[in-house]
Amino acid sequence: MTLHIQTANVLELIASLGDPPLETMTPVEARAMVLKYQVESNEPIFATKNIDAGGVPARLYLPSSKPNLGLCIYFHGGGWVFGTLDGYEDVCRCLANLSGHAVLSVDYRLAPEFAFPAPLDDCIAATRWARGNATSFGCDPSRLVVCGDSAGGNLATLVAQHSGVPLKMQLLIYPATDLRRGSLSYKENADGYRLTAAAMKWFVGHYLSSGVFSESDPRVSPMLADDSVLTKMPPALVITAEYDPLRDEGEDYARRLNSLGVPTSLSRYFGQIHGFFSMSRFLDDGHHAIAQVAGAIRRALII
Repeated sequence: MTLHIQTANVLELIASLGDPPLETMTPVEARAMVLKYQVESNEPIFATKNIDAGGVPARLYLPSSKPNLGLCIYFHGGGWVFGTLDGYEDVCRCLANLSGHAVLSVDYRLAPEFAFPAPLDDCIAATRWARGNATSFGCDPSRLVVCGDSAGGNLATLVAQHSGVPLKMQLLIYPATDLRRGSLSYKENADGYRLTAAAMKWFVGHYLSSGVFSESDPRVSPMLADDSVLTKMPPALVITAEYDPLRDEGEDYARRLNSLGVPTSLSRYFGQIHGFFSMSRFLDDGHHAIAQVAGAIRRALII
């Protein structure tokens, strides 16, 4: 399928801004660029609250005053290098409102200042804290899901693998599952579709900047986990984008989970690019994907 016309227009707009390629920037410069284009959410929400999730900053979104809500723990994207709670306000508010359940957005530490495993450690710690303290903010600790996009999808599925917290579902939006970056979609979509192969090399380089860990570590690349680990995983929804370097590894991961008996749904959004999920102000498919994820959360958290 050809690139969606709305997406083509967004790419044209991005190109017209004249920003340098991500891989030519320092992390500080990249964060400043992202912040420059961040806009305030106009999605209403019943309540939000900044909280300390076991030493990790987080933000709670409540869609209503109903007691005993389920909880979606959300890990934002940004290549482990950038991303903020404020930058994901729209996504988290919409997920809470559309699912009818609470969302806890986790502000994990970022590379290269805090390279692997610090971001993953934070996500695991926040998830364990959420289970132990859910009742204190009106949620049911037995009804938890994890969700994330891109690097956040990587962290979400690794939390499902390693936290020991029982989860009803994992919802992974164009997740990075194999940081060795050798799939066909890396060649097909290396340049021209917002996230580039060169940018991914830059992200991974900063994430693994300690030099101690490699792309082949299964706690870095969840695709490489043993079957014995993956068979214990919760059901999954995996969403991919046609014009995305990460497309194949997300779809391969979904197929592997299915082959091991983990109920897994896979949705490829044709004509779309990496990042479309958080572009719902501009892209109809962003709205559709958020609604799809919210619906899956709602079904997973039914009592």
